[in-house]
Amino acid sequence: MYLEIVSPEATLFAGEVTAVTVPGIDGEFQMLNNHAPIVSLLQEGKVRIKGNVVLEEAYENKFSKAPNGDTILAINSGTVEMKNNKVIVLAD
Repeated sequence: MYLEIVSPEATLFAGEVTAVTVPGIDGEFQMLNNHAPIVSLLQEGKVRIKGNVVLEEAYENKFSKAPNGDTILAINSGTVEMKNNKVIVLAD
């Protein structure tokens, strides 16, 4: 599936991933390929990305790596939309 993470400054990441876990306002949830369409508000927490994530050099400092290999982005709030195997995260 395709993931795009957009902040007020720039598009922080865009590419193919295998899974995305986000901090929804009713709890953390994960989206995989062919997930049902969803729109949700996000709260402060971590966006966890599974897959071969290649980051642009300008934004590498915003992300961290978990011991299990996940790529992590800390956010304050935001919105996520999943539709037709495309996930868009609007993050603050």
